[in-house]
Amino acid sequence: MTETQRFEIFLVTAPGLEALLAEEAREAGFADAVATEGGVTLSGGWPEVWRANLCLRGATRVLVRIASFRAMHLAQLDKRSRKVPWGEFLRADVPVAVDASCRKSKIYHAGAAAQRVATAIAEELGAPIEAEAGLRIMARIEDDLVTISIDTSGESLHKRGYKEAVNRAPMRETMAALFLRGAGYRGTETVYDPMCGSGTLVMEAAEWALGLAPGRSRQFGFEGLKGFDAAAWAALRVGTRRDTALRFFGSDRDVGAVAMSRENAARAGISEVTSFSEMDVEAMVPPEGPPGLVIVNPPYGARIGEKREVQALYAAFGKALKSRFKGWRAALITTDSGFAKATGLPFGPPGKPVLHGGLRVNLWQTGVLR
Repeated sequence: MTETQRFEIFLVTAPGLEALLAEEAREAGFADAVATEGGVTLSGGWPEVWRANLCLRGATRVLVRIASFRAMHLAQLDKRSRKVPWGEFLRADVPVAVDASCRKSKIYHAGAAAQRVATAIAEELGAPIEAEAGLRIMARIEDDLVTISIDTSGESLHKRGYKEAVNRAPMRETMAALFLRGAGYRGTETVYDPMCGSGTLVMEAAEWALGLAPGRSRQFGFEGLKGFDAAAWAALRVGTRRDTALRFFGSDRDVGAVAMSRENAARAGISEVTSFSEMDVEAMVPPEGPPGLVIVNPPYGARIGEKREVQALYAAFGKALKSRFKGWRAALITTDSGFAKATGLPFGPPGKPVLHGGLRVNLWQTGVLR
């Protein structure tokens, strides 16, 4: 591993959020970031790989593309996989896992493809192959073109390292960060989530305002690569915390969710700028201070018989906002345009559909409420 090596880097995100992640990456100094299907491409060396993992709030994984070749059958895949310079990147004493995907290709069995690549690594380099290894090689075969990548993240980047307690059907931190961005949040205004669950949206907004790197409390797959420079990495991850006069608020009718949110915020070191309280949506009132953004990811009413009850919840949310939150903006993440309409709020056209928990959700947002 040398700092002069350059790669194509691919930032993975949920389809529908690519443009928002590309915007975040460019703001973070990755000037050549371009949105593409399923993520964002950019170029850089190991310092850029480390920084993307550490600093980008919206990326799910950071892949480094190390080889590309055509393969029409498994024997060809085996032969050409053995020519990949595995020893430049992998250590013989660090276990690796191999995943494969096949699309529109003569090689159509992903499991067999993964096995061939794994065998090539084991026999050419001597590295142990383990299904649950923290370091993962990805082989994507599309239109008979094989792209070999190293997943440098290890665990998914939504696992920030401090959120032990989660509520039912939580939104991933990476997705929450990009929905905040989609709602116009840039770390410079108060955020309030009146159905906060385990506190994800509130915490992401607070960390953004404080300038805290999302990956500051976790480990990454790249730490097990050959030639990893621990000293350079340690210097990079030393962050500075900005001061902010802003405060970030969450409430929920579930007392357990409120306790969860407080515990998660304490582990993240942001208790002094966050506040969580037990409250029904009907009773919500604006927090003290200047207006900002109300953003909410309410229940979707996925179970039979729930729709009427959930619609009433959305209507109560809209009524409270219209009567008490003048000067604020509102953003709503939901599956159903009927739920958005039930609020009675003046939403503009919805954002692109995004897959969340097997359902397609959209971001709806208002201008400043009058």
